[in-house]
Amino acid sequence: MVSGLENSVIKVAAIGGSIRQASYSNGLIRAAIELSKESIVGMEIEHLDISQLPMQNIDLEGEDHEGSFPPAVEDLRQKILESDCILFASPELNYSVSAPLKNAIDWASRPPNVWVDKAAAIISVSAGMGGARGQLHLRQIGVFLDLHFINKPEFFLNAFQPPAKFDSQGNLIDENTRERLKEVLLALQAFTWRLKTATNAEINA
Repeated sequence: MVSGLENSVIKVAAIGGSIRQASYSNGLIRAAIELSKESIVGMEIEHLDISQLPMQNIDLEGEDHEGSFPPAVEDLRQKILESDCILFASPELNYSVSAPLKNAIDWASRPPNVWVDKAAAIISVSAGMGGARGQLHLRQIGVFLDLHFINKPEFFLNAFQPPAKFDSQGNLIDENTRERLKEVLLALQAFTWRLKTATNAEINA
């Protein structure tokens, strides 16, 4: 924990890359919210709904294409802007992130880019390698967005490898996975504090 920020609350904007019913990605976010309430002091996680976003299209931004967005987009952008850090949870599709997540990323990157200087973590769930290649692509995207990802611990989850990880509603039921998820959240919290401390030091220099 960083000195001077012990009593501050880190606000996390959590975005799931799947919009299907019983999504495992959203199941991970629900578990993260539970963990933050049960055992992580100083962290609040809000799950941002991206299911109602229109496809990214600058024709929806008004005549000047500058700063006028559809209501669902404006709400997403404002919540990201007000957050301290981002938690991405996504499946892997075609070695990349999902279409709904990329759509949300593109909307929030429209000028002014609201991702700038946010700390971020990625958790992924898929078959095979558990979303490792999708995470790599998201990290590449994050370079342009000016996001700052934690590097460790890594979280890749094969949802279909025994023992069972989720129930039929997509809720996380595996305790070992919950512990791994908690480690990611604690690392994100610590990294966010460090970034905020560095930013405050620059401002006060």
